[in-house]
Amino acid sequence: MELYKELNNAQSKEFEQLLNNQLSKTKIEEGKIIDGKINKITEKFVFLFVEGLKSEPVLDINELKSMGLSEKIKGWDKLVEAYEKNEPIMGRIQSKCKGGCIVEHIDTGSLMFLPGSQISDKPLKDISHLMNEPQKFALIKLDKVRGNACVSRREIISSFKKEDKAKIIDKYKVGDIIKNAEVKGYSSFGCFFNVNGELDVLVHLQEISYSRVNHPDEVFNIGEKHDLKVISVDKEKLQVGCSVKQLSPDPFEHIENYELNKIYKVKVVKIMDFGAFCELEPGLSTLLHSSELSWTKKNLSAKKMFKVGDEIECVITEIDKEKRRVAISHRLTKENPFETFEKKYPVETIVQGEVVNKNEYSLFVKIENLEIDAFLHCNDLTYLNNGEEELEKYKKGDKIKVKVLEIKSTEQKVRVGLRQTQADPFNFFKDKKVNQTITVKIISADNKGLIVRPEGCEMDFLIKKSQIAINAADARPSRFTGGERIDCAISDIDINKRKVNLSIKLLEEIEKKEALEKYGAEGSGKNLPFSSLSEDLKKKETKE
Repeated sequence: MELYKELNNAQSKEFEQLLNNQLSKTKIEEGKIIDGKINKITEKFVFLFVEGLKSEPVLDINELKSMGLSEKIKGWDKLVEAYEKNEPIMGRIQSKCKGGCIVEHIDTGSLMFLPGSQISDKPLKDISHLMNEPQKFALIKLDKVRGNACVSRREIISSFKKEDKAKIIDKYKVGDIIKNAEVKGYSSFGCFFNVNGELDVLVHLQEISYSRVNHPDEVFNIGEKHDLKVISVDKEKLQVGCSVKQLSPDPFEHIENYELNKIYKVKVVKIMDFGAFCELEPGLSTLLHSSELSWTKKNLSAKKMFKVGDEIECVITEIDKEKRRVAISHRLTKENPFETFEKKYPVETIVQGEVVNKNEYSLFVKIENLEIDAFLHCNDLTYLNNGEEELEKYKKGDKIKVKVLEIKSTEQKVRVGLRQTQADPFNFFKDKKVNQTITVKIISADNKGLIVRPEGCEMDFLIKKSQIAINAADARPSRFTGGERIDCAISDIDINKRKVNLSIKLLEEIEKKEALEKYGAEGSGKNLPFSSLSEDLKKKETKE
């Protein structure tokens, strides 16, 4: 250890130079092939010696179990050379796998991946005629790190056809009419046609019809023949775009023939989850949204009302020339039942109804034979009990009389009430005023205060604990057992909000004030039932 303690001495510098010279002989790079000598073999690994490395490289023994490892390395070198020179290689399709096929390199036996999309320039249902046949492939991807190769047969085929296809494309120009093109296939974005067996052209989804088309199979069948109009020619991509709809006049050009808010007969051509597409005339498509099917039924499906081919009456509600959109409504062809209801049963009318539905906070009531379910909130069931508890008493089929409280035709809403058909016990307070004394009966007592019922009234009210007495020591609900009759004062009242507050404390304060004004002598105050009145009288005499 003493030898290397001083790193600047001659011995340390000589050792450093020797070490650097040794390590610099072998440079390690990812993907680089190096030579090594087997140093040790275990059950799972093979340890190598590579001159110039500080540690032993390790190989999985499975890597050496397959024969011909050296051939595999040489084969990989040949693939790399072909890929860099952009040269085709000879191979044969050995087997199918997920997503494509496995191709064997004939010269070296290396295995490569052939994606399904790269097998041919057209869809092939059967590739048995290609299996194990020697043929050319193009190397399109090489992963030097993982040692994976990806090839293409399609690229070889296309390269031979490219020059011929360019000559074919030159024969077409925008505006040409192609006769009897055959439907070859379709995808979600359009339909492919074969022209004279020499060229495949695309008709985009938007160019199939002036009407809405969700998929080409709604209009075309494989093998059918149709005339096409050339609308684009791309000589670089060797593509020709065509149109079917442009062979006929645009029906939207005479949309002025149709008027808003007028009834027309339309034909149902497509039914969707959100409504239906209909035609005013061939090619002139309109949207009938599900919200426009019925006045009263929510989330109604067009499938339950119509089928493709039906002719129905609708009203045009919107014409947007810029967006080429026409909206229609089926419900507008019928009278609005909410307007009918309002004419027959105006607000404040009492009508007979039947409970047809129920949820956790309301009832829905059908009024006579109209297709309207009126809304009845639990708070409008009774004046006396808790609304949610009262709601439990009702079930579907119950007959009840209700009062119409609100009608909103535009919002398709009718609100009714049951308690409004009964006498309001709160009317007891209509002729009462703040500070007025009333007599109440104590129903019960708890930590919050006293539950009391005014004489002549059917409603119960709470006198809060803080309002039981002036002195805190007397403001104890436990002083009362229930059944007692006591006087109290009205501290607050709001007839419109049906709210009233009662207080025993306020009554004591009112009576105390009256006693002070009536009795001026100290002795007179001693006989009054107010413990603090004598002191208050003394204070009054002192001020005088």
